[in-house]
Amino acid sequence: MYRVALTAGLATALAGCSLGSSSISSGFVENPQPTTAAISRPTAKSVGLGGEPAIPRGVQLAKLDDRAPAGTFEKAPAGILSDRDYSKTMLDAQMARDIINSYRKEKGLKPLKLSPELTEAAKAHARDLAKWDRISHYGSDGSNPWDRVKRTGYKARLTAENVGTGQIDFMEVMKGWKDSPGHNKNLLMSDADHMGVALVQDPKTEFKSFWTLVIGSPM
Repeated sequence: MYRVALTAGLATALAGCSLGSSSISSGFVENPQPTTAAISRPTAKSVGLGGEPAIPRGVQLAKLDDRAPAGTFEKAPAGILSDRDYSKTMLDAQMARDIINSYRKEKGLKPLKLSPELTEAAKAHARDLAKWDRISHYGSDGSNPWDRVKRTGYKARLTAENVGTGQIDFMEVMKGWKDSPGHNKNLLMSDADHMGVALVQDPKTEFKSFWTLVIGSPM
């Protein structure tokens, strides 16, 4: 079972079956206006695109140094991905860029350039997700994707974030994003100019791999 989350600023969806997550979508502009889509609760093991509310009743997830809003992240059941082999999991950022740009070219869209600032934002969030072994668009400090992009010094006019957990390689996470309308919308943002992508792996976690894609365009 894997998870993938995204934001069009903040957008999350499920592809196929999942642990059961909601779809949330909102645009990250200076005054984001979130909208909520349908909740999907499939039961089979699969790739999940999400990270939003699906918290079991009675489960307390927040900790003293965790300021992420309650109900905005999800944990994986123990051992859910223990049968998958992550020994060859890796990320080539240029290859990921080329895969995304090839897909955008098919749709008549301009290519994205790798941005050091957006890469920094992606790495910071992937590390935070791995630390807490969860999927979310909120950082443990309560930050959202827009906050994290601004911290890098990137003066964004628009930004979007896709997150995935549990995928073995970039092609797998990319397939999940393409199959999910919300994630796919982020990949095909016509006004986007730059991207940053990151992977953090931790075999001690339940989710194992933590992928983050940040897309944006400057002022």
